[in-house]
Order: sequence, then C-alpha cells, then structure tokens
Amino acid sequence: MNKRICKLSGSLLTFRRSVGEWCKGLNVTRANRQLGIPFQKDTPVDKERFGQWNLSPATGRLRIVLTGLLVSILVVIGVGCALESQPKATEKIKLSFRHVWIQEHNAQMLKIVSEVIKQFELDHPNVRIDFEGLDQTVHREQRLKSEMVTGNIPDIFVLFSGAEIEPYARAGRLMDLTDFLKENRMDNGFYDLSLWRFGSGVYGLPIEGFAEPVYYNKQLFAELGLSVPTNWEQLVQVINKLKSAGLVPFSLGNQERWPGAMHYHYFLQRFAGSAPIDQIVKGKGSFINADYEQATQRFIEFAKLNPFPTLSETRSIAYAEKLFLEGKAGMFLNGSWELNLFQGEQSTPGFADKVGVFNFPVLSGTKEASVGLASGYTFGLGLSANLEGEHRKAALDLIKAIYAPDVQRRIVYESFRLPAMKIAVDYGRTGPVFKQIIDLLETSPSAFVPYDNALPPALQEPFFQVAEQLIAGNVSAQEALQRLEIQLQQYYELVGQ
Repeated sequence: MNKRICKLSGSLLTFRRSVGEWCKGLNVTRANRQLGIPFQKDTPVDKERFGQWNLSPATGRLRIVLTGLLVSILVVIGVGCALESQPKATEKIKLSFRHVWIQEHNAQMLKIVSEVIKQFELDHPNVRIDFEGLDQTVHREQRLKSEMVTGNIPDIFVLFSGAEIEPYARAGRLMDLTDFLKENRMDNGFYDLSLWRFGSGVYGLPIEGFAEPVYYNKQLFAELGLSVPTNWEQLVQVINKLKSAGLVPFSLGNQERWPGAMHYHYFLQRFAGSAPIDQIVKGKGSFINADYEQATQRFIEFAKLNPFPTLSETRSIAYAEKLFLEGKAGMFLNGSWELNLFQGEQSTPGFADKVGVFNFPVLSGTKEASVGLASGYTFGLGLSANLEGEHRKAALDLIKAIYAPDVQRRIVYESFRLPAMKIAVDYGRTGPVFKQIIDLLETSPSAFVPYDNALPPALQEPFFQVAEQLIAGNVSAQEALQRLEIQLQQYYELVGQ
C-alpha cells in the first residue's frame, strides 16, 4: 500500500511543480501590469507557461485552495513514504545446537567451537545459539531417534553418517547441503563425502576424520620384552604376559557399550572381510554365515582370556582412559579422538613419547580387506530440514564459519583431530602420536567403516548388546548371530527390502 502511495506522490510532486510555475507566471504578469506591460496570452511563451489558465479575479482564491490541498496531501504522503523508507527491525533469531563434546578428551573441541559461536554472535547480534551438550549415546541412540520420529529436532546437531543418515534423509528430516557446498566452493573441499550422500543429496558434513588403532605403552612392552602382536598367537602371548605382570591387557570402559563393540567388529572384519557387511548394508546380506560364526567363536575365546578390567561393563570411558594414562594397562583400543589426552595441554608431560600405535592383529587367513584399519569420516554435523528464511541463512552462515580453513586447522593443531577437509597441515605441529596414526593410515593396505556406522540405526543397539553379552560369556556364537539376524530381517521387512 505504501508503495502505491509513494508512486502517487511522484505524480503529485510533478503537479506541484506545475502549480509553482503557474504561480510564478502569475506574479510576473502582475509585475508587468504594474510596469504597464500588457499580458500577451497568445504568445508562445505565455501559452507554454500558462496554458489555458483563467486569470480571472477568482484565480487567487483557487490558487490558495489548490496549494492548501496539495500541502495536506503531500504531508500525508510524506509520512507514508517515511514509514516505507524506514528499515525493518532486525529479526531476533535463536538456533539450537546440540553437541556431544562433554568428556575430557573433547575439551579442546568444545573450546574451539564455543569460541566460533561466541564470535559469530558478536558479528550477528540478532542471533543467539543455544549450545547444548549431551552424552553421545543418549543423543545418538535415544534422543535424536525419537526426535526424528516427531520431527522436532535441533537446528544443528552432531550426526553420524553411513547407514545412520539414510532413514533420516528418506523421511525428509535433514537439510540437503548440496547447494550450500556449491555456492561456497566447498564441494571438492572434503576428503570423502561418500557416506554423507543419499540419493543426489548431501545430508551432513564431517568435522573430523578418525582411525581406530590399538594404542600401546611402549615402555611397558620394552620392560616386559614384548613385541607388537601381528597374529592371534602373538596376541594371546601379549595378553598373558601383561596379566602375569599385574597389568590390564586392554583398557576398557564399556558402560556405553560401543567400546566393546569396537573390539568385536575387528574380529568380524578379520575373518570375513568387507563383503558380508557390504551386502547387509545394501539390503541383501545376512549375519548367518561361516566366517561370522568363526569370528564370533574366536571373540568368545578372546573374552575368556579376561583381557579387560573387572566390571568393565560398568566402567566409563574416562575410567579406561585413566587406566591407560597411569600405566596400568598395556593396550587401549580406541579412536584418534583420544589423541589430546596423550599429547594435549592437559596430558602428562612426556607420556606421548611412551605411546605407540598398531593395527589390530590378523586373526585368521587373510581375505580381501580383512587386514584393514577401521577409519573414515563419519562424525560431523547435520542441519534440520525445518529451517527456513533467516533462520536457515543464519544456521548455514554458522556452518560456514565452523568449516572455515583457519578453524579446521585449529581442530587439527589444538584438538589433534584428523582433518576432514583438504587443508594444508604441518604435521610437525601435531605431536608424535598424531604422526604415527597418519603413517598407519598411509601404510594400511585397506580400510573399513566401523560397524556401528555401517549398520542401520535399528541394528546399532542390538549389535552393541550382542558384543556386551559375548564379552560377559552369556551367549554362544550361534545365538549371538541369530539375534542379530532376527533384528536384521525385521528391519528389512520394515523398509521393504
């Protein structure tokens, strides 16, 4: 409406100029009369100036009326145009951002992202970020799954890729970031986005790479005359010698269950290679096969060696970290995200020099990819598809800030996370253990996606539970695989495969 009024004002202003010209001419005429110069109405100049205006005695009154009316109209229009020209009040935007960086080994990661958010809020005073931390298992296995069902999910949140994003993307819960990547020339900026794709879309971005090696205490190994095990027989010898010395062979806190499953997936991979899990992910596979049965039976034998601390099922990850850091455990199977505990600001001085890494031993005759290192780019951030307008823009601007090269380098140098983006990294600044993992990745003949990332969300919790029961000795190999198979077939039926 205001736009129409302002357009009308342009015409009225033209009209006002015409009246002004007429009034100016009228004054000239009066002056001429006072000087005795007759008014020549029919001259070209007078015609152009006055047209057919009637210069009768009523002209003065008409001029006064028209001028008053014009002024009133222009005052009203002026107010309307002023209101139209005023900028709209900046919209207040609040975004929710859920992370899982609540444990000690994530302290630097939390610090970096928190500082990015703080600066973002300073640069965008109308935007507030509700930055909430939650236990990873609670977020991943409980809260996010239920939120995906209801559609009431955080605006930005930690997300695991692979099979986990498929049902979320299929349901339309995740924002497709394909255009965002192209607009910001980031579509070729990551090492690997394959596990973040579904159909033609990209439904999240990795914030770090990772590997899952076995950390070992080089000093303890040297004192006991131990070598890095490369096969099953050597692994058994190392476990027995560490136990004889009063040490825990493998530090483990399995309260959240996924650390124990990390051991189990290495056994499955070593016996069966990648083919069975690949077929399961594609909707054509099965847990019932000879290789998986042999692997599971060998895992039961492994558990009977008591390689873990007592009551490991009740122990936290922090407990396992502390056990290894204090030199009470010889080995610790976990991810590269643990690096800052060994060589970060809060680490024990000199401890990093005692830490070595190796790939999990070969446990049977090798098959394709059976000697691979569990690694990938499956941990990152996703955005809600519910975001629209200025909220969507603000969320994407924040993502752009987090994935800026300088921030990504901070993640490498300060939090000791493997880079997910193709950025220049000086590995001389990353510490001795970091470089060992990089070398291990480069020399490993193959890699595989951890099973908790490869399996669909509906299978993750059953997989964790089965691994826990196998460690406790409460289930046979056949029973364990049958339980997984039942869950798998139910999932296939649910999704129509």
